Amino acid sequence: MSSAGPSSASGPGGARSFTTTHWSLVLAAAHESRPEGRAALAALCQAYWHPLYFYIRRRGYRPDEAQDLTQAFFAAILEKGRLRAADPERGRFRSFLLASLNHFLANEWDRARAQKRGGGKVLSLDMEDAEGRYRLEPADDLTAEKLFERRWAMTLLDLVLAQLRQEFARDGREHLFEQLKGHLGGPAADAPYRRVAADLGMTEAAVKMAVHRLRRRYRHLLRARIAQTVGSVGQIDEEIRRLFAAVDAG
Repeated sequence: MSSAGPSSASGPGGARSFTTTHWSLVLAAAHESRPEGRAALAALCQAYWHPLYFYIRRRGYRPDEAQDLTQAFFAAILEKGRLRAADPERGRFRSFLLASLNHFLANEWDRARAQKRGGGKVLSLDMEDAEGRYRLEPADDLTAEKLFERRWAMTLLDLVLAQLRQEFARDGREHLFEQLKGHLGGPAADAPYRRVAADLGMTEAAVKMAVHRLRRRYRHLLRARIAQTVGSVGQIDEEIRRLFAAVDAG
């Protein structure tokens, strides 16, 4: 999917609009008592709990321990207002999050282990699904830090793809999306344009144009996601390169 990677366009509004969007989820989630803060926190958790769980597992904790620790870590973020310490000027949000998790594991493991299992839940997490995904990762090829980066990248790409699917479904074009999504990263050998055109009752030229628009929208959504967790518009392309490098590391 690398062809859907970095783009030089900064999107509508350019750097001017970026100041209202970068780190927006983080800054809103820091005020979790407000409705918009709770929604932002839920979005952040959706994007980061898989990477955090994978990191904890690769550090050597059992599945049940990793489950409890993931829940306890998010609870600690809420209870102690740690997101308020996040500063866009200090770098990537996921770096802040990983440093916070390491501090948590070093200082609060005993307290988290002493809590009743399942108590203090702040999220509804599908741990069975997470463990299944974790077991598909190479056992020893990646360090905990690199596995965290890879899972962050995969989760973010999954969220972008889901958002794109929702847009097509909203317009009654989900079938078109399902036919075209395999071409996001380049022509799909198992579904050439002429076959897709025949299946959809379109010309091959129309299919190529639809794929071009799909890729353009995908790049836009990806950049928008990245923009939420970097400190400046100039960091977006670098972050996208890091994202695809993390995917390729697997």
